[in-house]
Order: sequence, then C-alpha cells, then structure tokens
Amino acid sequence: MLEMLMELDRALLGFFNGSDSLFMDGVMTTLTSGFSWIPLYLSLFYLVVKNNETMTQIMWVVCCVVLCVILSGGVADFVVKPWIARWRPSNDPLIKYTVDVVNDMRGTDYGFFSAHAANTFSIALFFCLLVRNKLFNTFLILWSLVNCYTRMYLGLHYPGDILCGILWGAIVAVSVYMLYRKIYFKISPKLNYISTQYTSTGYSLCDIDVVISVLVFTFCYAIFYGLIIR
Repeated sequence: MLEMLMELDRALLGFFNGSDSLFMDGVMTTLTSGFSWIPLYLSLFYLVVKNNETMTQIMWVVCCVVLCVILSGGVADFVVKPWIARWRPSNDPLIKYTVDVVNDMRGTDYGFFSAHAANTFSIALFFCLLVRNKLFNTFLILWSLVNCYTRMYLGLHYPGDILCGILWGAIVAVSVYMLYRKIYFKISPKLNYISTQYTSTGYSLCDIDVVISVLVFTFCYAIFYGLIIR
C-alpha cells in the first residue's frame, strides 16, 4: 500500500512539475522565495499594531504567529524530515534526472513534509481565524496554496509532502488560535464589533485592504520579473 501511494505521488508530481516556459520559471522562483513575501509580513504586522490597543495585545498576537512558525516549519525541518528521510523529487535517485529543476534549485536532501506548506498555511489560517473577513481569508489561503504549488512546480516536493504540510499547518493554526483566545480574553475585554467598517473581531476593513493590496502587488511583481527574464 505504501509503495502504491508513493507511485501515485510520483505520477501526480508529473502533472504539477515544471514547464517549457522561462516566464513561468521566473514567476515560480520569485513566488517561492521568502524574501518576496517580506512586504506581506510587514503589512500583517501593521494590521496587528493598528488594530490592537495595548503592547501586551500586540505582543501576544506576534508570539502566537511565531509559535505557528516554530511548530509548523520547525517540526517539519528538525523532526519529521530527518526521521522519515524521504528524498525530495529533485534529489530522489530514482527520478531526479527526469524532474524539471529550475536554476539547479534542488534544496536539502529530504522533503517530507513541506515546511513551506506547513508554515504558510498555519500563518494564513491563524490570521483568517483572527481577522474574520471573507475577502482577506480568500487572499491569504490563495497565497499559501500558490506557495505550495511553486514547490511542486520546482520539483522540490511531492504532492503528498504538500498535503501533509497543509494538514499539519492547519492543526497548528487551530491549536495556537485556541491558546490565543484563552489568554487574550484574560488580558482584554470580550467585545463583539458590529460595524460596516470593522470585522466582528475588531479589525478595520481599511487596514485589511492594505494587506490585500500588498499581496496583489507582490503577485504583480512576480509576473513582471517573469516577463523580464524571458
């Protein structure tokens, strides 16, 4: 059964991996880079600062986001990958010469499960639970899924690596959010915002638009970069 699942994983990878387009190569390498998303992280920090009244509240949100990253990516990189020791497609002796690899980007030896998928999905889902806005949620989940796709396109992860990363990221996000609520309402009044300018959890729609705008700008930057290097 395990061998059948691994064969299915390899077959599915062929659907997502690579293309003959230098444009797509440029877009995917840009979107998979952590540096490309620094503006997004700064805009999320701005959102938290603008919509929490005390330094204690702000630091508690920041600590929870850091905890999401440590539990999702940290467990993947430092516990599961060395324990399971499943090769990345780009390094797998069975298929590494048949996998499309861009700019010899092969990554570390092992890839199960994807820290990119776990990290981005845990951050996205935590902020979805925190902010509670449909458009904001859609864009953040899309951001995570695009990151997941880039890892398969570049041959750095199997679909199974991605699915397990998303699942673990979701578990981490929900667990950390439950902890967040438990502590947050001990240091803050329990308010329910009813306003056309704020979400039910008190986040300004104008500040949410800033985050969405940064996301759109980053996607546009990746497309522009892809056009330049064609």
